[in-house]
Amino acid sequence: MRIGLLRETAPRERRVALIPATVQRLVQQKHEVLVERDAGTAAFFPDQLYRDAGASIVDSAAAAMAGADLVVKVQPPDAGQVGAMKQGAVLVSLLAPHASGPLLDALAQAGVSALALELVPRTTKAQSMDILSSQATVAGYQAVLTGASRMGRLLPMLTTAAGTITPGKAFVIGAGVAGLQAIATAKRLGAVVSAFDVRPVVKEQVMSLGASFVEAEAKAEGAGGYAKELSDDQQARVLEAIGKHIKDMDLVITTAAIPGKPAPRLVTRAMVESMRPGSVIVDVAAETGGNCELTKAGEDVVHAAVTILGPRNLASSLPRDASFMFSKNVQALLEHAIKDGALQVNVEDAILGPMAVTHAGAVRYGRN
Repeated sequence: MRIGLLRETAPRERRVALIPATVQRLVQQKHEVLVERDAGTAAFFPDQLYRDAGASIVDSAAAAMAGADLVVKVQPPDAGQVGAMKQGAVLVSLLAPHASGPLLDALAQAGVSALALELVPRTTKAQSMDILSSQATVAGYQAVLTGASRMGRLLPMLTTAAGTITPGKAFVIGAGVAGLQAIATAKRLGAVVSAFDVRPVVKEQVMSLGASFVEAEAKAEGAGGYAKELSDDQQARVLEAIGKHIKDMDLVITTAAIPGKPAPRLVTRAMVESMRPGSVIVDVAAETGGNCELTKAGEDVVHAAVTILGPRNLASSLPRDASFMFSKNVQALLEHAIKDGALQVNVEDAILGPMAVTHAGAVRYGRN
């Protein structure tokens, strides 16, 4: 099987979908791997490492895709890249299918079977393929470091000749993978950490990391372990609980998300205005609308002496380890899907079926 690995061209994207170690494994399995020049450079994997792994370096994306049975990327392809894929090829990448109708139509018309990495089922069998979880781990870690670097105070308690500095208070909203990593990171930096989530089932996980759990009389446990949308009454109780707690916080990390929908608004303008001057909010959900009313994706906002950060693509800011985990997830997926030397898109498969957003010339997303 011929595999094409492309260089990412999207703004702020520094990751690469396959690292040299994964490429070497594919080559050992008798696959031919064509790597676009500088595909891994931004993630600190130079071309020579891919050559050493047995890949061929080519000068363009078109050359990497020429005759490729499988094309692997991080971000969705552009129209030119879709046009360069051969009929019957398989694309594996992030695709944001809920917001990419024209792209899915183009892939279907080109006869490309596309596997959306966001749609890996959250099951035990598919855990090693879960891109969202691995990249959320990086984002949760980096969110705390980013926020700590912008605060007006230290996070840990320090006893010095000049007196004792009390520890900072960090509050994490949303205790999924990113939130739990943010809790652990803030604790390692010495903060007093608390967390909130609408899923009571995560309380034990939060407390096991040494954080306190802020409770509200609202429950919203959705499919696959995700949160679901709240009723108006539940939303009011959640906002009341957060509002009472947030005013004393120095660092707030918001990570709440609902798959395929805008991020829930959990931090209001009034809450921001109640916070201490010099406090920082890092809105990890900025790209899907933000958990904070004042968040602007890709921008820093200062309101009432509180800084609200809306970072885009946090995982890409640590590209080497983010790429390592991304590549290992893709490797596990390929090992599941490749049969007799070829990638078989079996839409009846419990893992591949939900991921196959286009197949056999048709768009399947929303219908499978």
